Amino acid sequence: MTPILFALPGNEAMTAQLSALLGWEQGRLQVRRFPDGESYVRYHSEVKGRQVVLVCTLDRPDDRFMPLYFAASIARDLGAASVGLVAPYLAYMRHDAIFNPGEGITSAHFARLVSGVFHWMVTIDPHLHRHHDLAEIYTIPTRVVRAAPAISQWIAANVPQPLVIGPDSESEQWASEVARGAGCPFIVLEKVRRGDHDVEVSVPDTERWLHHTPVIVDDIASTARTMIAAVGHVRRAGLPLPVCVAVHPLFAGSAYEDLQASGVARTASCDTVPHSSNAIPVASLLAPALAGMTQGAG
Repeated sequence: MTPILFALPGNEAMTAQLSALLGWEQGRLQVRRFPDGESYVRYHSEVKGRQVVLVCTLDRPDDRFMPLYFAASIARDLGAASVGLVAPYLAYMRHDAIFNPGEGITSAHFARLVSGVFHWMVTIDPHLHRHHDLAEIYTIPTRVVRAAPAISQWIAANVPQPLVIGPDSESEQWASEVARGAGCPFIVLEKVRRGDHDVEVSVPDTERWLHHTPVIVDDIASTARTMIAAVGHVRRAGLPLPVCVAVHPLFAGSAYEDLQASGVARTASCDTVPHSSNAIPVASLLAPALAGMTQGAG
């Protein structure tokens, strides 16, 4: 019997795409809130003996996680053979160190919560900085899917003479991977420090790139400050209006509107988090990882 997919609220489109790609059944799951804000979860599809796969991207995780936790726990209570999680965006990965006395490493605490109720997890490009691998904090099998191939394909099809730009030195490996797949050049913005409080960001070899379309690529767009700063540097260098691409379009508050107003030709994002900027589908990248994780999981 094939695995059965369930969408948590807001994940219906991604779940439908995965169901079509994999040929798996899409089950019915009811999730609502009581008047006091507590979550109610009920399965309307049989899960006993089945490999259950819950699809839930984890932006705004404090609102999303309790229904997800209950859905996983109830599936186990009902006799599911295994319960897996597809989290296109994985929350709490940036809280990976203690910066001030009295803090905790919440990425590890969150990992324990997830590992305690799921049998495996698939995600896309988690923010791995001080944690170099999910296995450092997750005790369940995990698989990380790279969004770079989909982004490269989109750039090659939609941007004339692209020049991929990494907004800072940490983005060099990411920018080079995207550029390689798109068959185009890339550069990384360079910081020139003239003093403790005087730092200039420059675009290398400006004259060489005047006839290219800058494509600023970043993994997470939350406040969008990094992208907005990069747009300003590109514009001051005299390059054409840039295209901005984000893997995870969190866009808190007015971040998206601020980015659009900074002087961009277009903003495109992967559909790891539902947003009006979504233009790059990733279900086809996730599907093989799901198929691999469910083989033998039940």
